[in-house]
Amino acid sequence: MAGGNAGAAAAAAARLVFSFMGLLVPLLVAGDDPYRFFTWTVTYGDIYPLGVKQQGILINNQFPGPQIEAVTNDNLIINVFNKLNEPFLLSWSGLQQRRNSFEDGVAGTTCPIPPGGNFTYIMQAKDQIGTYYYFPSLAFHKAAGGFGGIRVLSRPQIPVPFPPPAADYTVLIGDWYKANHTDLRYMLDSGKALGFPDGLLINGRSWNGYTFTVEPGRTYRFRISNVGLATSLNIRFQGHTMKLVEVEGSHTMQTTYSSLDVHLGQSYSVLLTADQPGFDYAVVVSTRFTTKIISTTAVLHYTNSAGKAPGPLPGGPTIQIDWSLNQARSIRWNLTASGPRPNPQGSYHYGLVPVTRTIRLANSAAIINGKQRYAVNSVSYVSPDTPLKVADYYKIGGVFSVGTIADSPSYGSAYLQTSVMGANYRDYVEVVFENNEDEVQSWHIDGYAFWVVGMDGGKWSPASRQGYNLRDGVSRYTVQVYPRSWTAIYMPLDNVGMWNVRSENWARQYLGQQFYLRVWTPSTSFRDEYPIPKNALLCGRAAGRRTRPL
Repeated sequence: MAGGNAGAAAAAAARLVFSFMGLLVPLLVAGDDPYRFFTWTVTYGDIYPLGVKQQGILINNQFPGPQIEAVTNDNLIINVFNKLNEPFLLSWSGLQQRRNSFEDGVAGTTCPIPPGGNFTYIMQAKDQIGTYYYFPSLAFHKAAGGFGGIRVLSRPQIPVPFPPPAADYTVLIGDWYKANHTDLRYMLDSGKALGFPDGLLINGRSWNGYTFTVEPGRTYRFRISNVGLATSLNIRFQGHTMKLVEVEGSHTMQTTYSSLDVHLGQSYSVLLTADQPGFDYAVVVSTRFTTKIISTTAVLHYTNSAGKAPGPLPGGPTIQIDWSLNQARSIRWNLTASGPRPNPQGSYHYGLVPVTRTIRLANSAAIINGKQRYAVNSVSYVSPDTPLKVADYYKIGGVFSVGTIADSPSYGSAYLQTSVMGANYRDYVEVVFENNEDEVQSWHIDGYAFWVVGMDGGKWSPASRQGYNLRDGVSRYTVQVYPRSWTAIYMPLDNVGMWNVRSENWARQYLGQQFYLRVWTPSTSFRDEYPIPKNALLCGRAAGRRTRPL
């Protein structure tokens, strides 16, 4: 059993089978799909990732947290006990929450777990494969840890377009600050910038603090996720190349790279063959698009190692945008590979579906009430006292209004607002992210995968569509937008709920560069959206209300 503490988890499973029967009504449609039970305790603990004592967030005393390993359509029952002195939530980057935004674990959908309390997430990896991660979404907790890897494996009968690897390694890379998350949060609340990160981590460790062991001649899968706060990163393996095989749930054309850019929030899978002489090689991660370059390393250890590999560490790209743009354009969908189902991924011709709506989203920085804020289409998001999804379910007025963010930028002065965009279930939309600033942006949409159809420098216009890739653009959950550039996606609105659209630069997200997309249908069928979970925590103006009956 994944998640550590196997004995406790097994005991929890036995107890929970009966107590959750009333909670699992929507999941019973899954038939015989397996259940995986996890029991997690969240605590503070001392960590020293950069050699300085910090207050870290541990899950089952682990930093990073336990790995989640599942198979397509598995049901995940994750019982989280909050032993912190403040409210806490976990969110699941890329795990779609089909018809179930109540379990999304962000402030706009889910009431936080109070100190000393617990909440059981009930989710299904429905029709998914691939590489993802989880993270704490409230109060800048992400700067203290609390994150971990998620891998969703293909069912045994579904072919995978490469031989089984000798081992499957998770590689969580990210920038890190020596200050405690409470100090970083105070800086942001005071209107100050965080400044440049103090270092980089690989699986929670700094220079040569983590080792991946390989045997000569064998091939290994490395699942790489950028779980950091502020910077795009580049990863490379000394003396080796990487073959890209998967991006956030999509099998890709198997292109070989000597180094790979991984922007904030993104996840990639690569294959690496141990085909070099037996030494200890460096896994190098360094910052991108920054005038000051910082790096860190892990060790790729051959079982027949004769010591440290000779030669210098491999250099990587630094501030070159065109290099990264060309690499991003080279990442293509593998149209002949199966996804989570037997049919090939390319059987869905996304480029032939008529677009029903175009949404243009422009990020901006602004000073509001004397403090630094960030906005989307001039609206800087502020959280209400009640989660939007909960207020929507109980029809509680005065929490939010649909249409409080426009479909296109006005380029006017930024202002504070609880911004919610309305959309109709089963619409097919074009979203254009427009970045008029001098730093790279990274955008994520909860609950949805989307096709990246185009990206380029300069201003987007309708004529830009002539250069779209309408055949084999990759489907993913998080996409970058280069400075003074645009990125366009196509997205079917096939998942009813309230979904967070956000910057993956965590200071920008914290200070307002996000909004919620309300995908709505008048239908009340469970086939379209699950009801509020019976175990849902209720807070704000919904406190004291009853959840649905059995």
